[in-house]
Amino acid sequence: SDLEQYVGQTMTVQITEVKPKKRNLVVSRRALLQAERESMQADFWTTIEVGQDFTGTVKTIKKYGAFVNLGPIDGFLHVGEISWSRISHPNEVLNDGQEIQVRILKMDKEKNRISLGMKQLVQNPWQGLGEKYPSERIVPGKVTRIADFGAFIELEPGVEGLVHISELAWRRVGSVAEVLSVGDE
Repeated sequence: SDLEQYVGQTMTVQITEVKPKKRNLVVSRRALLQAERESMQADFWTTIEVGQDFTGTVKTIKKYGAFVNLGPIDGFLHVGEISWSRISHPNEVLNDGQEIQVRILKMDKEKNRISLGMKQLVQNPWQGLGEKYPSERIVPGKVTRIADFGAFIELEPGVEGLVHISELAWRRVGSVAEVLSVGDE
C-alpha cells in the first residue's frame, strides 16, 4: 500500500514486457520471487522423504487440523495425528506461530501435498498395554465421557477404555448418568 519504501532501493527484477516503440519496459519483482520460490520447492522435494522429522511453524489452525510451514512448503497436520489422547480441536494443543516438531507421514509431489504427524514423535501409550493391564485386573480410572451405551474411563493419558452400560452395576441401569458422572474416579 505504501510504495515510498521502495524509492531509492536497488532490487533484482524480471523483465516481463518490452515495448521499444513506446520506450516502455515492464518489470516484476513478484515474478522473480515466484520463480525463486518454485526453485526452492523443487530442491525441497528432492531432499525430503517419508519418516523424516522437521521443525515447523503452525501457520493456520482449522477444526480439522493445522497447516504447518516447513520452509518453502506447507504441510497438513490432521487433528487425529496431533496427540495419542483424544482432542476435539487442534487449538487445545497448538497455537498460531508456535514452533513444533513433526514427522512426514505421506507425500504427493504431483499435488504438492505433505501429510504430517506429531504423535509419532512420542511413544505410543498402547504399546505394552497387555502386560501393564492384564485381563481381570482392577485398576483406577477417571470418567472422561458418557454415552448412551456406557462410560469412557481414562487409565492414563492417551489410554481410554469403555465400561458398557450393562457392566456398570448388578441392577438394571436405565442411564449411565444414574451411576457415573464425568470426572468421577
